[in-house]
Amino acid sequence: MAMRHIRGTVRACGLVVAVGLLGPWALAGGLSAGRIHDVADTEPRDVAIVLGAQVLSSGTPSPYLRGRLDVAADLYRSGKAKVILVSGDNREAHYNEPKVMKKYLVSKGIPEAKIVEDLAGLDTYDTCVRARRIFGVNQAIMVTQDYHEIRTVATCRMTGLDATGTPDRSQIHDKVWWKGWAREFGARGKMIIDVVSHRDPVLGKPEDGVEKALKAA
Repeated sequence: MAMRHIRGTVRACGLVVAVGLLGPWALAGGLSAGRIHDVADTEPRDVAIVLGAQVLSSGTPSPYLRGRLDVAADLYRSGKAKVILVSGDNREAHYNEPKVMKKYLVSKGIPEAKIVEDLAGLDTYDTCVRARRIFGVNQAIMVTQDYHEIRTVATCRMTGLDATGTPDRSQIHDKVWWKGWAREFGARGKMIIDVVSHRDPVLGKPEDGVEKALKAA
Protein backbone atom coordinates (compact mmCIF):
# COMPACT_ATOMS: atom_id res chain seq x y z
CA MET A 1 0.00 0.00 0.00
CA ALA A 2 2.78 2.42 0.96
CA MET A 3 4.70 1.67 -2.25
CA ARG A 4 1.55 2.22 -4.32
CA HIS A 5 1.04 5.57 -2.62
CA ILE A 6 4.64 6.58 -3.32
CA ARG A 7 4.30 5.63 -6.97
CA GLY A 8 1.07 7.61 -7.23
CA THR A 9 2.75 10.65 -5.70
CA VAL A 10 5.69 10.36 -8.08
CA ARG A 11 3.35 10.15 -11.07
CA ALA A 12 1.39 13.18 -9.86
CA CYS A 13 4.58 15.18 -9.38
CA GLY A 14 5.77 14.13 -12.81
CA LEU A 15 2.50 15.30 -14.34
CA VAL A 16 2.75 18.67 -12.60
CA VAL A 17 6.32 19.12 -13.84
CA ALA A 18 5.35 18.13 -17.40
CA VAL A 19 2.44 20.57 -17.47
CA GLY A 20 4.59 23.30 -15.95
CA LEU A 21 7.27 22.85 -18.59
CA LEU A 22 5.25 21.91 -21.66
CA GLY A 23 2.18 24.08 -21.08
CA PRO A 24 3.96 27.40 -21.74
CA TRP A 25 5.65 25.88 -24.82
CA ALA A 26 2.29 24.78 -26.22
CA LEU A 27 0.71 28.17 -25.50
CA ALA A 28 3.57 30.10 -27.10
CA GLY A 29 3.55 27.79 -30.10
CA GLY A 30 -0.18 28.16 -30.59
CA LEU A 31 -0.16 31.95 -30.35
CA SER A 32 2.75 32.31 -32.79
CA ALA A 33 1.66 29.66 -35.30
CA GLY A 34 1.54 31.00 -38.85
CA ARG A 35 2.93 34.38 -37.77
CA ILE A 36 6.67 33.86 -38.16
CA HIS A 37 8.18 34.34 -41.62
CA ASP A 38 11.47 35.23 -43.26
CA VAL A 39 11.83 38.71 -44.76
CA ALA A 40 10.54 37.83 -48.23
CA ASP A 41 7.30 36.36 -46.85
CA THR A 42 6.67 38.93 -44.10
CA GLU A 43 3.51 41.02 -44.36
CA PRO A 44 4.41 44.75 -44.45
CA ARG A 45 3.74 46.76 -41.29
CA ASP A 46 4.66 50.26 -40.26
CA VAL A 47 6.98 49.26 -37.43
CA ALA A 48 9.65 46.62 -36.87
CA ILE A 49 10.81 46.19 -33.28
CA VAL A 50 14.30 44.86 -32.60
CA LEU A 51 14.86 43.37 -29.15
CA GLY A 52 18.15 44.24 -27.50
CA ALA A 53 20.99 41.85 -26.76
CA GLN A 54 24.58 42.05 -25.55
CA VAL A 55 26.76 44.97 -26.54
CA LEU A 56 30.49 44.24 -26.47
CA SER A 57 32.99 46.23 -24.40
CA SER A 58 34.17 47.76 -27.68
CA GLY A 59 30.78 49.47 -27.99
CA THR A 60 29.71 47.32 -30.93
CA PRO A 61 26.83 44.84 -31.21
CA SER A 62 27.49 41.22 -30.33
CA PRO A 63 27.04 38.76 -33.21
CA TYR A 64 23.53 37.90 -32.02
CA LEU A 65 22.47 41.54 -31.81
CA ARG A 66 24.09 42.26 -35.16
CA GLY A 67 22.09 39.42 -36.70
CA ARG A 68 18.84 40.94 -35.45
CA LEU A 69 19.77 44.38 -36.73
CA ASP A 70 20.69 43.01 -40.16
CA VAL A 71 17.23 41.46 -40.42
CA ALA A 72 15.61 44.76 -39.43
CA ALA A 73 17.67 46.58 -42.05
CA ASP A 74 16.49 44.08 -44.67
CA LEU A 75 12.88 44.67 -43.61
CA TYR A 76 13.31 48.41 -44.08
CA ARG A 77 15.12 48.16 -47.42
CA SER A 78 12.51 45.76 -48.81
CA GLY A 79 9.65 48.04 -47.81
CA LYS A 80 8.32 45.63 -45.20
CA ALA A 81 8.76 48.19 -42.39
CA LYS A 82 8.77 52.00 -42.44
CA VAL A 83 10.22 52.58 -38.97
CA ILE A 84 12.55 50.56 -36.75
CA LEU A 85 12.06 50.70 -32.97
CA VAL A 86 15.21 49.50 -31.17
CA SER A 87 14.38 48.36 -27.65
CA GLY A 88 16.99 47.48 -25.07
CA ASP A 89 18.76 48.02 -21.77
CA ASN A 90 20.03 51.44 -20.67
CA ARG A 91 19.99 50.99 -16.88
CA GLU A 92 23.65 51.94 -16.51
CA ALA A 93 25.28 55.12 -17.79
CA HIS A 94 28.06 53.24 -19.60
CA TYR A 95 25.80 50.63 -21.20
CA ASN A 96 23.25 51.65 -23.81
CA GLU A 97 21.94 48.95 -26.14
CA PRO A 98 19.49 51.16 -28.13
CA LYS A 99 22.18 53.76 -28.84
CA VAL A 100 24.54 51.11 -30.20
CA MET A 101 21.72 49.51 -32.19
CA LYS A 102 20.79 52.82 -33.78
CA LYS A 103 24.40 53.63 -34.63
CA TYR A 104 24.82 50.24 -36.31
CA LEU A 105 21.66 50.64 -38.39
CA VAL A 106 22.74 54.11 -39.52
CA SER A 107 26.09 52.62 -40.59
CA LYS A 108 24.10 50.20 -42.74
CA GLY A 109 22.33 53.02 -44.54
CA ILE A 110 19.08 53.22 -42.56
CA PRO A 111 18.01 56.89 -42.18
CA GLU A 112 18.46 58.12 -38.63
CA ALA A 113 15.02 59.74 -38.74
CA LYS A 114 13.46 56.30 -39.23
CA ILE A 115 14.99 54.77 -36.10
CA VAL A 116 13.42 55.23 -32.66
CA GLU A 117 15.05 54.27 -29.36
CA ASP A 118 13.24 52.56 -26.48
CA LEU A 119 15.63 52.91 -23.57
CA ALA A 120 13.74 50.70 -21.12
CA GLY A 121 13.14 47.46 -22.99
CA LEU A 122 14.68 45.41 -20.22
CA ASP A 123 13.13 42.11 -21.29
CA THR A 124 10.68 40.72 -23.83
CA TYR A 125 7.57 41.51 -21.79
CA ASP A 126 8.73 45.08 -21.12
CA THR A 127 9.41 45.69 -24.82
CA CYS A 128 5.95 44.45 -25.83
CA VAL A 129 4.10 46.47 -23.20
CA ARG A 130 6.11 49.64 -23.75
CA ALA A 131 5.70 49.47 -27.53
CA ARG A 132 1.94 49.72 -27.13
CA ARG A 133 1.57 51.90 -24.03
CA ILE A 134 4.48 54.30 -24.47
CA PHE A 135 5.02 54.45 -28.23
CA GLY A 136 1.43 53.82 -29.38
CA VAL A 137 2.34 50.84 -31.56
CA ASN A 138 -0.59 48.47 -32.15
CA GLN A 139 0.95 46.29 -34.86
CA ALA A 140 4.59 45.34 -35.31
CA ILE A 141 7.09 42.91 -36.76
CA MET A 142 9.22 41.53 -33.93
CA VAL A 143 12.86 40.81 -34.74
CA THR A 144 15.01 38.48 -32.64
CA GLN A 145 16.73 35.08 -32.90
CA ASP A 146 14.72 32.12 -34.17
CA TYR A 147 14.55 30.28 -30.81
CA HIS A 148 13.32 33.47 -29.08
CA GLU A 149 10.83 34.51 -31.76
CA ILE A 150 8.02 32.16 -30.72
CA ARG A 151 7.93 33.51 -27.16
CA THR A 152 8.29 37.09 -28.36
CA VAL A 153 5.29 36.94 -30.69
CA ALA A 154 3.21 35.12 -28.06
CA THR A 155 4.10 37.59 -25.31
CA CYS A 156 3.25 40.60 -27.43
CA ARG A 157 -0.07 39.14 -28.53
CA MET A 158 -1.05 38.40 -24.93
CA THR A 159 -0.27 41.99 -23.95
CA GLY A 160 -2.42 43.47 -26.72
CA LEU A 161 0.15 44.04 -29.47
CA ASP A 162 -0.72 42.47 -32.82
CA ALA A 163 2.66 40.92 -33.56
CA THR A 164 4.28 38.88 -36.28
CA GLY A 165 7.90 37.77 -36.28
CA THR A 166 10.85 37.82 -38.66
CA PRO A 167 13.72 35.89 -37.07
CA ASP A 168 17.46 35.97 -37.44
CA ARG A 169 18.50 32.49 -38.56
CA SER A 170 22.13 33.34 -39.31
CA GLN A 171 23.65 32.06 -36.06
CA ILE A 172 25.34 28.68 -36.03
CA HIS A 173 24.02 26.23 -33.45
CA ASP A 174 26.95 26.62 -31.09
CA LYS A 175 27.02 26.62 -27.28
CA VAL A 176 25.59 30.14 -27.14
CA TRP A 177 22.66 29.19 -29.37
CA TRP A 178 21.86 26.04 -27.37
CA LYS A 179 22.13 27.96 -24.12
CA GLY A 180 19.61 30.47 -25.45
CA TRP A 181 17.31 27.67 -26.58
CA ALA A 182 17.50 25.92 -23.19
CA ARG A 183 16.78 29.21 -21.43
CA GLU A 184 13.37 29.22 -23.10
CA PHE A 185 12.08 26.57 -20.68
CA GLY A 186 12.26 29.00 -17.78
CA ALA A 187 11.57 32.11 -19.85
CA ARG A 188 8.27 30.79 -21.18
CA GLY A 189 7.15 30.04 -17.64
CA LYS A 190 8.07 33.61 -16.68
CA MET A 191 6.06 34.78 -19.68
CA ILE A 192 2.92 33.29 -18.15
CA ILE A 193 3.62 34.87 -14.76
CA ASP A 194 4.24 38.31 -16.29
CA VAL A 195 1.10 38.24 -18.40
CA VAL A 196 -1.19 36.87 -15.69
CA SER A 197 0.13 39.29 -13.07
CA HIS A 198 -0.11 42.27 -15.45
CA ARG A 199 3.30 43.34 -14.22
CA ASP A 200 4.04 46.98 -14.99
CA PRO A 201 7.46 47.56 -16.57
CA VAL A 202 9.24 50.89 -16.36
CA LEU A 203 6.76 53.17 -18.12
CA GLY A 204 6.78 56.96 -17.95
CA LYS A 205 5.09 59.44 -20.25
CA PRO A 206 3.91 58.46 -23.74
CA GLU A 207 6.38 59.28 -26.49
CA ASP A 208 5.64 60.37 -30.06
CA GLY A 209 8.91 59.17 -31.58
CA VAL A 210 7.31 56.48 -33.75
CA GLU A 211 4.60 58.86 -34.97
CA LYS A 212 7.23 61.46 -35.94
CA ALA A 213 9.39 58.84 -37.64
CA LEU A 214 6.47 57.66 -39.76
CA LYS A 215 5.90 61.24 -40.93
CA ALA A 216 9.57 61.96 -41.56
CA ALA A 217 10.68 62.22 -45.18
